[in-house]
Amino acid sequence: MKRIYSIIVPILGFCLARVHAQDTVRLELTEAIRLGKERSVQAKAAESEYLSAYWAYRTYRTELLPEIVLSGTVPYYSKSFNTRQNEDGSWNYVENNYNRIDAGISVTQNIPWTGGKITVGSSFERLRQYGDGDYTHYRSIPGTITLEQPLFGFNRIKWLQRIEPVKYREASRKRISDREEVTLTVIQYYFDLLAGQTNLDISVQNLDNAERLYGITEAQHRIGRQSEIDLMQMKQTLLNAQSALTDAQISLEARMFQLRSFLGIDESVVLQAVVPSFIAERIPTLRYREVVELALQNNPFTQNIQKRMLEASRNVSQAKADRWNVNLFASFGLSGTADAFYRAYSSHNRRNDQVISVGVSIPILDWGKRKGRVLVAGADKEVTESRIEKEKMDFSQNVFLRVQYFNNQPRQLQLARERADLAQKRYDTSVEAFVQGKIDILNLNDARSSKDAALLNYIEQMHWLWSYYYQIRSLTLYDFIGGRPLTAEYDPG
Repeated sequence: MKRIYSIIVPILGFCLARVHAQDTVRLELTEAIRLGKERSVQAKAAESEYLSAYWAYRTYRTELLPEIVLSGTVPYYSKSFNTRQNEDGSWNYVENNYNRIDAGISVTQNIPWTGGKITVGSSFERLRQYGDGDYTHYRSIPGTITLEQPLFGFNRIKWLQRIEPVKYREASRKRISDREEVTLTVIQYYFDLLAGQTNLDISVQNLDNAERLYGITEAQHRIGRQSEIDLMQMKQTLLNAQSALTDAQISLEARMFQLRSFLGIDESVVLQAVVPSFIAERIPTLRYREVVELALQNNPFTQNIQKRMLEASRNVSQAKADRWNVNLFASFGLSGTADAFYRAYSSHNRRNDQVISVGVSIPILDWGKRKGRVLVAGADKEVTESRIEKEKMDFSQNVFLRVQYFNNQPRQLQLARERADLAQKRYDTSVEAFVQGKIDILNLNDARSSKDAALLNYIEQMHWLWSYYYQIRSLTLYDFIGGRPLTAEYDPG
């Protein structure tokens, strides 16, 4: 017994020293979930991913708004010598020394219906020439309107209007789904810690019982009531209990570190997980049709497949439009020049400026390259449609299985509780029977193993009940206990 205490006392002393040196915090599952959503790296990564999608959507929205541009050169100075041919055919160098100041403002608006853009602008320029006969000239363009329009081409803005809102809805719903994924991770780590605590409690209890029974067996051996083999088997049980206690302590430390790290809790804090309660009266019985309808309505998967179908159709449209290129450019405006700024804007000096052009690029012989691109885009669209159909079937099947598992889990939890209670009673009875010499050590160890396994199985079944429920929440973005959809309001500003 002295050797036994020489092993156990340091272990327990180490545990007590850590408890006194650190803060012990009772952590409930709901609080762990809250901390996970606020502090975990996984939650912050989900927020960053959503933020990226949010600003991408805001950037798309600016495509539909007018763009105002102010441009200018203040100033531009040049002094150079350039070649010039004289009337007699000879060449010489002349000095060109001048500065120029120009400025302009323009407003450009994309045209979503046609894919073109229209620009309204105004500008002026001042030119100062130095040297012999120096002078200053002004040129004004009070107003000009320019239209750039692809004819029969690819309308990028139209497709942005169809795809970008779907992408943003997908990102918004994925953000909520990702928060539920964080919850699932918290549940996993929390119940790992709870199982570790339970296993440590079992190990401490088993060691205490093993010490007591070894003392009884040793006393009975001295009076001939227990054989040498029984004594050695009990000693083996005691040694196994000591080893199990050490393993349980190390495992608990590792699991606690894992949960602390995920929740962003300081390492000096000792976490004590509390067995959560899932109120039986509030556990709903889910119907598959209702759940799958909510999942198809709310899950980002639906937006994802819609986005992919639109992108596939866009690629086909773009491949067809790229077979030829016809662009219309038209510009109408007024301009004026004079040797004074105010006269450059005078109506007497105004002249009309018009530019109209239609650029055409039609391939005569490209060896089927553009046609091949159209066919490839069409084939890719068919592949995407086939994959989406398969994914929709898998998605519905996943929902069906989760509903079945969840509806079955309350009964599994109840049975696990009954088995744990029965196994504990059997073990208590077996201990008394062993002391009375009615059963051998093998039957006692079997009762102990069954008791330990039944208790750990109860914790595991409780874990699965919570896990299945939050898996369904993640799929449907709906709180079935609260009877409301899940939301996560967020405005980056």
